[in-house]
Amino acid sequence: MTGNEQKPEADKPENTAPPPNSSVGATGHGQAKDADPQTDDSAIADRVSGNWVDTMAHPDLQPYLRLSRADRPIGTWLLLLPCWWGALLGALAVPETAGWLTVWIFIACAFGAFLMRGAGCTWNDISDRDIDPLVERTRNRPLAAGHVTVREALIWMGAQAVAAFLLLLTFNAAAIFLGVLALVPVAIYPFAKRFTWWPQVFLGLAFNWGALLAWTAQTGSLGIPAVLLYLSGIAWTLFYDTIYAHQDREDDALIGVKSTARLFGDKSEYWLRGFLVAAVVLMSLAIIYALAPLANPLVMSLVLAGAWAFGAHMNWQLGKLDINNGEVCLRLFRSNRDAGLIVVLIFAAALFV
Repeated sequence: MTGNEQKPEADKPENTAPPPNSSVGATGHGQAKDADPQTDDSAIADRVSGNWVDTMAHPDLQPYLRLSRADRPIGTWLLLLPCWWGALLGALAVPETAGWLTVWIFIACAFGAFLMRGAGCTWNDISDRDIDPLVERTRNRPLAAGHVTVREALIWMGAQAVAAFLLLLTFNAAAIFLGVLALVPVAIYPFAKRFTWWPQVFLGLAFNWGALLAWTAQTGSLGIPAVLLYLSGIAWTLFYDTIYAHQDREDDALIGVKSTARLFGDKSEYWLRGFLVAAVVLMSLAIIYALAPLANPLVMSLVLAGAWAFGAHMNWQLGKLDINNGEVCLRLFRSNRDAGLIVVLIFAAALFV
């Protein structure tokens, strides 16, 4: 541990009583209870107010869509954006591949991100069904509250994964292989907070896999620029998910769950700045490595501007950050959709230069 790290609180035994109105008990272990999901789920802290799941979805589907976090689209965005980065950088690096293939990769990745984020969240909630009832922000998730059984959740997860796999089959063989391999970090992530102070690394490994997959789908093979872009995305995930984890810092300490927010404590801003620099530098290296053979300084300059604008947005977030204010942390976490979209828009614009 370096001199900049704050010694984390000692883990306490996981015998903390559930919060008032928690659904721990038989229902916390996968037994459904009679309850009004709309009423109970209204207490979920980070859902988007007036979202389409609450206002438009059939009541029988609402618990499953909430299990997939369809009422909180930011996770889908954060999974999707590295896919779009990879496809666009691949199209820029190999211009003859740009065109309808890129359009299809964009569309397939959008649907695939929605499906796999839903499957991943379902798996996460299955794995955390004994922990979620003990955390204020998560205690009313459908599985923790008993609105969905473990068996139903497993079936729902499988249906989403199969649908995503059918989309994956439209890509080339190398991309299909990478897509199947992506299941490894997805499977490990929910357990990471039990054995490491760095679970955000495992989230980054899973959430940024699309940079590798989409580059490969676009160009036909995995390349060093894709790996550098992937590493940049992991640094970005460490940045935004450390901010997000500060919402749960106190609850996590009570039940012995580890996170970088607890590890860094009051030194978080220094670490976050380091992740910012790493994300920008690695993305810049990916761009240089991908585009240098084209010898087009205008395109190179424009695409590099995307990386630096990305960093500028992250720097703006640091200026607004208050790690002791959960509402600020959630708002800044959600703003990373815009940070990632800046890269997409500038990379896309460079295709027309």
